[in-house]
Amino acid sequence: MSTQSHPLLRKAGADAVGTFALVFAGCGAVVVEAQTGALGHVGVCMVFGLVVAVMICATGHISGAHFNPAVTLAFAATGSFPWREVPAYVIAQLIAAVVASAAILGLVGSEASLGATTPSVDLGPAIGLEILLTFFLMFVIKAVATDSRAAGNIAALAIGGTVALCALMGGPLTGASMNPARSLGPALVSGVFDHQWLYIVAPIVGAIAGAWVYSVVACGPADQTAEGCC
Repeated sequence: MSTQSHPLLRKAGADAVGTFALVFAGCGAVVVEAQTGALGHVGVCMVFGLVVAVMICATGHISGAHFNPAVTLAFAATGSFPWREVPAYVIAQLIAAVVASAAILGLVGSEASLGATTPSVDLGPAIGLEILLTFFLMFVIKAVATDSRAAGNIAALAIGGTVALCALMGGPLTGASMNPARSLGPALVSGVFDHQWLYIVAPIVGAIAGAWVYSVVACGPADQTAEGCC
């Protein structure tokens, strides 16, 4: 079966590569920090932001660079992505996250539960934080990825920067996952499942809300003829 004759496989494959890089570099940085203390909280956040930025540059023109089931679902829910392609993307993202976590275990170490996310605050605030952080991330993604009025060449910087900023604020509190695949991969390989439902439900709610709010505020009646307006 050739990927040339099945473009969905090619797109899902590219998104899997990006998701693998995100989990391997980002969660790997968490493990390295636990081992050596060399990166610090800011360093770990920068790794997450940088790997997202560079993989957007590498794969965005192929797959759209979702790397995140919540982002894929939010794009589909707001009409920017076909629902028929959602299962292939989500499956590819989840498999890539598990394989990346296994690679961390085999190559880097098992400290910090492979970067698994667990809340250090009460459940209510943790849910609210993950919803809000993902809301802001998806708002930015929707702006720079689907609206032709935004400067396309800053998409990688804007999205990677948002990931880093959200991680700087929310990392010590919830792990600032914003991504079900990023959380489920390390959880499945490490066996740490505390409150993992939170890291599935809250990012999906936040992402759909962020995409919907951007669609509302960006595309009023006067903008409907603008190319790329949602």
